[in-house]
Amino acid sequence: MYIRRTHTNNSSTGERYYTYRLVASQRVEGKPRQMTLLNLGRHFAVDQDLWASLCVRIEQLLSHQAELLPIELPAVDEKAAQRIAAQLIEQRAVVIKAPIADEGHSTSAEPPAAPVESVAAAPADLQTVDVDSLELTRPRTVGVEQLGLWAMQQLNFLELLANLGINGAQITAIVGSIIGRMAGVGSELATHNWLMKQSALGELLEVDYASLPLMTMYRAADTLWKHSTQIEQTLFTRITDLFGFSTTITLYDLTNTYFEGEVPHNTKARHGRSKEKRTDCPLVTLGLVLDGSGFVRRSQTFAGNVSDS
Repeated sequence: MYIRRTHTNNSSTGERYYTYRLVASQRVEGKPRQMTLLNLGRHFAVDQDLWASLCVRIEQLLSHQAELLPIELPAVDEKAAQRIAAQLIEQRAVVIKAPIADEGHSTSAEPPAAPVESVAAAPADLQTVDVDSLELTRPRTVGVEQLGLWAMQQLNFLELLANLGINGAQITAIVGSIIGRMAGVGSELATHNWLMKQSALGELLEVDYASLPLMTMYRAADTLWKHSTQIEQTLFTRITDLFGFSTTITLYDLTNTYFEGEVPHNTKARHGRSKEKRTDCPLVTLGLVLDGSGFVRRSQTFAGNVSDS
């Protein structure tokens, strides 16, 4: 296993740049062949002097065996090795999960039930594992991620974003930002770190959040706000149809929050009565409408100096 650097030309601009690939030598029909295992992209940042050690570390992670002389990499390069190893493991899992149909037979969602008379109890294959010897590599959370994706699928949320003209990278950032809020992460910066270091959402979506720039997370929020009215109306209509709710309004509430700085270009930033006791800062007022079941019907922003009445 080694890293190959090649020159590539941009067909539209003529720009010449380097791309990097993880390559392994394999024998195919008795002849040595170089097979590309993973495209590392043009922004691969590991120093060339560490490429050999990086490849050895990746092989160590893939084999799950400790070496006599452990490879010690800088922290940032160790993260790169673990991320690359996880991507290779995911590729293997995709190959294993691919359905295979016999000739003349079609695959189905559920296998046909076998007759009761033909079912025989298989002998138990019990293995003993020393729990203290186990080592976790890139542990990830998956619960709230799986539930959030399932809810989005029920509402055709990703299809809605695509129909609004939002591209794939922005959709990836939007999904990560929303599910991060479900997990209670917080800011865009905290969500970005959570997606890279703790969450398995990238594996579920088959994307690499580590390669997603932080600025894309901030732009995702801007994109959602730009289409907020249509998104709210569409989702509320689908929720109403899905659960059979009657269209009611039970709560209309106002609150406000403050800006750090003067924000002179924000026409709604005004000084007023801050509910967070920050009368020294310009404010913006937030309005929210809920239906009888607690779902958001609509949201809106107002100038920071409006009164609740």
